[in-house]
Amino acid sequence: MAGAGERKGKKDDNGIGTAIDFVLSNARLVLGVGGAAMLGIATLAVKRMYDRAISAPTSPTRLSQSGKRSWEEPSWLGSSSRLLNQDMKTNLSRSLQTLPTDSSAFEMDLGKSTKHKSSVKRSQVELKKSRLRMSLQEKLFAYYRRKVAIPVEEQARAKQAAVDICAELRGFLRAKLPDMPLREMYLSGSLYDDLQVVTADHIQLIVPLVLEKNLWSCIPGEDTIMNIPGFCLVRRENPEYFPRGSSYWDRCVVGGYLSPRSVADTFEKVVAGSINWPAIGSLLDYVIRPAAPLESLTLEVQYERDRHLLIDFLPSVTLGDTVLVAKPHRLAQYDNLWRLSLRPAETARLRALDQADSGCRSLCLKILKAICKLSPPLGRLSASQLTNVILHLAQEETDWSQDVLADRFLQALRGLIGYLEVGVLPSALNPKVNLFTELTPEEVDELGYTLYSSLSEPEVLLQM
Repeated sequence: MAGAGERKGKKDDNGIGTAIDFVLSNARLVLGVGGAAMLGIATLAVKRMYDRAISAPTSPTRLSQSGKRSWEEPSWLGSSSRLLNQDMKTNLSRSLQTLPTDSSAFEMDLGKSTKHKSSVKRSQVELKKSRLRMSLQEKLFAYYRRKVAIPVEEQARAKQAAVDICAELRGFLRAKLPDMPLREMYLSGSLYDDLQVVTADHIQLIVPLVLEKNLWSCIPGEDTIMNIPGFCLVRRENPEYFPRGSSYWDRCVVGGYLSPRSVADTFEKVVAGSINWPAIGSLLDYVIRPAAPLESLTLEVQYERDRHLLIDFLPSVTLGDTVLVAKPHRLAQYDNLWRLSLRPAETARLRALDQADSGCRSLCLKILKAICKLSPPLGRLSASQLTNVILHLAQEETDWSQDVLADRFLQALRGLIGYLEVGVLPSALNPKVNLFTELTPEEVDELGYTLYSSLSEPEVLLQM
């Protein structure tokens, strides 16, 4: 009997052990690694209790007061430090009850851990980028102070020289050509808008022509066979009622249209050929001479030993709300076209935006202009093109505080590269106008390559 009881105990033990082994072998599939480990520990503890119970000396049974059979606690059970006490049993039971049975829970924990690591790594990357931005920001401000900003005294001296020469020209034209219908000449340009960079070396003298409303009309370039938005033809009207000679400017008509080239040549004969500039220069303590032939009539003024100023003599016409200037197209076949004057409106919008929020749009523009001015490969980019890049970016971004200058600078570079990639930079004020229309495909490719090469290390642009 004893042997039979022993064999029966072993059989029961083998059955439970087999079940436990089966549960443990499949627990990892259901509960995951962590759950299987916890279940294994708990099962092992219970199994040891069971082994000790069935292998302990047989104790006589007795009936309790209620008549139910109960097992006496073996005297050695409480003496073993390896067995679970009552508190441990309770905690283990609660742990097993709260143990998740779905492997997705452990996957969720693993996902949370992975997300935490990912967020930490992302935070480190953002911190590194922030440090790089701060470094670029500091370099941009240092570059502005070192190369971009023009001393106030230099600006004042250049403006005074331009005012003096403008007064001399105005007096000469009134005396020499009293019948020429002109409005009051005025000075314009980035020097007067506080947007000139590096050195005060350039200004425009606008000479407005007076045109009779019933004799002249404006034909937009996109409505002509040339199809060039941003340029216009000024057509002579009603020749059957008002024959040639009815207007002073009929002498500058070519093919029925007022030619900006012919108007500029008329002024050049007077300004460059009739005025005694050396005498006027000695009177004003300047050295004045007509500059080498450029795209427009230009005077070169040396107002200090190492300071030079170029004054562009720019005829202008106003027809209704349209303002045109005699700045010809780069291609000779379009020299009968007048250029649409958008610069004053662009500058006014930029200034208004900065004044509204004390932004850094003008500061960013001036840095870009200085980079292009000091870098020969980027010299083809004009102030108007760069201004429109900033205006487009201003429509996308609202925060233009000084703290985000580096971010906006990089965004402007990427935006400019994107415009060069497609070969189209629409005017912010007149989207029909492509400001890249005068660039050749080779020039567009060269500009895009130069800017793209510097995008990974924009500090290189500040060293040119």
